[in-house]
Parts: sequence; structure tokens; C-alpha cells
Amino acid sequence: MADTPEAKVKKKVKAILESLGAYYTMPVAGVFGRSGVPDILCCLHGRFVAIECKANGGKTTRLQDSNLTAIAQAGGIALVVDETSISSLGADLLKLASGG
Repeated sequence: MADTPEAKVKKKVKAILESLGAYYTMPVAGVFGRSGVPDILCCLHGRFVAIECKANGGKTTRLQDSNLTAIAQAGGIALVVDETSISSLGADLLKLASGG
């Protein structure tokens, strides 16, 4: 896999999740998967968190937005992370997972 700008964001997100002791998985898109699912799904302190990773000012698609909205409406935490927001992700996750 090429080390694309988005792959670098995903790598940093995974490192942060590991440092926080979160369980995470990265769903594989394909014939048997569901389209528009966020890049990373995790559980932190009993809270469901979905993270869509973007790079270079990338924007979410309507389908991604729909999935993120459905997750939030179901009581989960839905985030979009890029190079500009990655530095605060750990603190943001801890605050959100603790109900803040």
C-alpha cells in the first residue's frame, strides 16, 4: 500500500487509538461491505466512535456524511479527521468518550 497523505493520517489515528487503549478496526470496502462506512470504527471507554480520515483538504461524500449522521443519531461519536485536526484527536476523543 502506498504511503498516501490519507494513509499517513490513518496511521497517526491508529497510533493515537492504540495509545489510548481503544479497540479499533478498519472495515474493508468491497462486494460484501457497506458503502460509505467510516475508515476506522472503534470503542473507547465503552463509547462507539467512527472516524473518517481525509487528507489535503479532502471532503466527505454524501454517502459518508449519511453514515456519519446515522452513527451520531444512534448515539455514537462520528468524527472527520485530517492533518489539521490530528494533533488534538487524543484529547478530543478522551473528552467525548467521557461524555464531555
